[in-house]
Amino acid sequence: MPEDFERIFNENHALVYRVAYRITGNNEDAEDVLQTLFLRLLRREVLPDMERNPKAYMHRAAINIALDIVKLRARNVSTGNLEDQIHDGSAPGDRMPAFRVQDWLRDALGELNPKAAEIFVLKHIEGYDNTEIAQMLGTSRGTVAVLLFRARSRLKKSVRKRLGENL
Repeated sequence: MPEDFERIFNENHALVYRVAYRITGNNEDAEDVLQTLFLRLLRREVLPDMERNPKAYMHRAAINIALDIVKLRARNVSTGNLEDQIHDGSAPGDRMPAFRVQDWLRDALGELNPKAAEIFVLKHIEGYDNTEIAQMLGTSRGTVAVLLFRARSRLKKSVRKRLGENL
């Protein structure tokens, strides 16, 4: 087991960190995801699903742990005055800073059903197509398409709500 674990870590730590960083947006959280995932694996006597498709397992586990961190962060942060968050003292008509939009997207992902959030991340952040996602998750392309549609709809509503637009 120690040799297998070391090999698995060496082969996958960069992937896990990259996926986690893309979702959480910061180094500390990505490192927490990396540490959490490999500690969980180390505590198990048998490594789950690793022989069939280790990359898919690592991807999914990293996404799920990262989404948990995003959800936890969203619960712990007070929202403050939305008007101040939107304008941040900038002149009317100025574009919202990209980091603010990314924060909002992370928060909105944290509000989604975990399976829908995972599929959204695999599709739109990691760049997998529906067929690959269906294979990774052991489901059909149709299910992936439906969950993606629902996730995009919920995210669109969330963004509109944050911008104060009528739904």
